[in-house]
Amino acid sequence: MPPGYPEDGIRRRLADILCANTFQWLITALIVINAITLGLETSDTVMATWGGVLETVDGVIIIIFAAEVALRIIAFGPAFFRTGWNWFDFLIVGMSLIPSAGNLSVLRSLRILRVLRLISVVPRMRVVVGALLQAIPSMGTVALLLGLIFYVAAVMATKLFGAAFPQWFGTIGGSMYSLFQIMTLESWSMGIVRPVMEQHTMAWLFFVPFILITTFAVLNLFVAIMVDGMGAMHKAETEEAEAEAHSERIAIGQEVRAIRRELAELRAELAAKR
Repeated sequence: MPPGYPEDGIRRRLADILCANTFQWLITALIVINAITLGLETSDTVMATWGGVLETVDGVIIIIFAAEVALRIIAFGPAFFRTGWNWFDFLIVGMSLIPSAGNLSVLRSLRILRVLRLISVVPRMRVVVGALLQAIPSMGTVALLLGLIFYVAAVMATKLFGAAFPQWFGTIGGSMYSLFQIMTLESWSMGIVRPVMEQHTMAWLFFVPFILITTFAVLNLFVAIMVDGMGAMHKAETEEAEAEAHSERIAIGQEVRAIRRELAELRAELAAKR
């Protein structure tokens, strides 16, 4: 159950409805429909024929989203704002409610951000994003390492190849951009390295180790960190589910013992009356 789940009363019944799988599937379907309508609005041909219908559908959907968030705030009270995903939904829907006329017309393009609500609705997406956020500190360390390698390589490339190829290695910034292109393996050989090697035949001694270090070593560290983060998230979810199941078993055991005691007392009273 979400944090702060109400125990009884109208708020409990409202929370049960909002957390039901049927309701969650309805919200997911509306998000997908909204994504399609927002995409269709980029077509002048479609807007000329169906513009009014699409804008009406968009308006109805945002009203439903706003009502859903308002009902969740009513159901869960202050506990609603203790969860990061609830804040995410609140901000996304809030941005959609900002008027987009006049000087704020640029905000119309931000309406597509509503599609990101799929992340908070689909549990598996939440796991992936949670793993990414959990891995940020480690990824930051790897990013610093990559930046250091890039800076050293850019200085070397500028000194080695800047005079002959100023368009690629004339400055530190230009060298870093060219090296980034090489790291992504986008036209790195025929586009940059081979022309350089026509004048510097031993240039491959610089570029090949750079590719091996950055593309095949450092970048794979990001993948390893993400995999480790997802494993940790899965383990935490499993442990949480086991803890909840254990608590439920304890509660059920206590209830069974209490019922047995009551039955024993009733039997004793009946025996005494006889």
